[in-house]
This record gives sequence, C-alpha cells and structure tokens, in this order.
Amino acid sequence: MGGALSFVADSMIAPANLLAFQRFEALQWYAVQTRYRCEQKVVEQLAHKEVEAFLPQYEEVHRWSDRQKTVRTPLFSGYVFVHLAADSGARLRVLRTSGVIEFVTFSGRAVSIPAKQIEDLRTLLTNRTPCSLHAFLKAGQRVRIRGGCLDGVEGVLEQRGEKFLVVSIDSIERSVAIKIEGYDLELI
Repeated sequence: MGGALSFVADSMIAPANLLAFQRFEALQWYAVQTRYRCEQKVVEQLAHKEVEAFLPQYEEVHRWSDRQKTVRTPLFSGYVFVHLAADSGARLRVLRTSGVIEFVTFSGRAVSIPAKQIEDLRTLLTNRTPCSLHAFLKAGQRVRIRGGCLDGVEGVLEQRGEKFLVVSIDSIERSVAIKIEGYDLELI
C-alpha cells in the first residue's frame, strides 16, 4: 500500500463510494500456506487475480567457486500473506491458485493477522534492517521503538548480552529478531 491514507467522516462519503469504502474497511490480512518453493509463483498468480499478496523476502549472497549471486529468499518459507475480504468468494479465489495448500486456520476458521504486524514487518524489510529468524516468543515485555526509521515498530524485548526486538506474526508462529542498540523504547 505504501501511501498515506486519509479517513473521512461517513457523512462525507458519496453513496456510490460508500460500498467501496466499506469493502476497503473489511479487508484483512491472512496467512496462506504454499507448496515448497512456490511462494513467488503464488504471489504472481494472485496478482493476475487482483489479490494483494505480500511475500517478505531477504537477500543473501550464494557463493560458488567461480561466481557469486545475490538471491532473494522468502523470510517465512512456505507462507504468503494475502489482503482480502473475509467472504468465502475471495478465499475461494485464493484456494484455487496453483501452489496454495490452505489458509492458516484455528478451529477450522481462517485466522486474520493484525495489520500492525504486517506493517511492522514491511517497515523492517523496507529499511533493510538486519534481522534473523528467531524462535516464536509469547512471554517478555512488549515494547515499541520511538524515533528513527523504525519508529512505531512493536515487538517483544529480549536481552542476551545485546538488546533484541522480536517481531512476530502470531498466526503462523514465526518471528524475526533485530538488534535495537541505540533506539529509544517504550513499554506497551
């Protein structure tokens, strides 16, 4: 999405635009499990179906004896995030995509992901913040970074010599850890 959103009072929305505004408000993020190494293919197919998809990736350098190449690798192997309405028609379009296995569910229902978790992950990747995969944590102090390019990113504070912020996507139980030395933190 990238651009700033401006919200208006309901009385200022023209009736023709009211349905589009309500549909926008009803969009939620979901995690979709994909077949092994099919994440990029799924994202491309979803784009053709006009479904917004997000595949967090990082770059790593692969070295061989005669050359080296920078390769983009999915941060959470086997998962793609989709932004769509909760209705069954939208979910069915995603499920009918080659390479998609299923939505991440709990008790048989697709689990929505808070938009803030996706925004925080995008902020980390956009700013090329060095991060590493981390064990999923639930315990610990929740903190928010104040100031700098990571302003507003939330996660769990962990200290093992150096301070780390663990940013988690709860529904798929995956996390990344970033060093936060030098950042101002506030408790949430």
